[in-house]
Amino acid sequence: MACTYDVTTDRGKVRLLINDVSTTACVFSDAEIDIFLSMHSSNIYLAAAEALGAWAAKYTLSPESEKIGDYQYTQKTIAAMNKLKSELETKAYSDPILDWAEMDLTEGSGITAEGD
Repeated sequence: MACTYDVTTDRGKVRLLINDVSTTACVFSDAEIDIFLSMHSSNIYLAAAEALGAWAAKYTLSPESEKIGDYQYTQKTIAAMNKLKSELETKAYSDPILDWAEMDLTEGSGITAEGD
């Protein structure tokens, strides 16, 4: 499975957000990260949230807790992933799409009050 890690690319930013940064033991291939990006119009936060959802789904097949004698284990991985997924979705929807400083209002739109 081919995976690269370059934080200057959207793929690398998604990997950074979900901590899939190992190029020798990656969770998602480059192609899979690219699919998450294309599913969400290159929004890195939503792509990362989608990837976390897919990653967490893998853990749902494992028991949430296990007890053997005096030893007890509780898995909190899914809860942590879902919390981060929710935070990324919140960030994606709270960031402005267009900053007022980016708007160019010098030319006008050609629409006049008389034309309405």
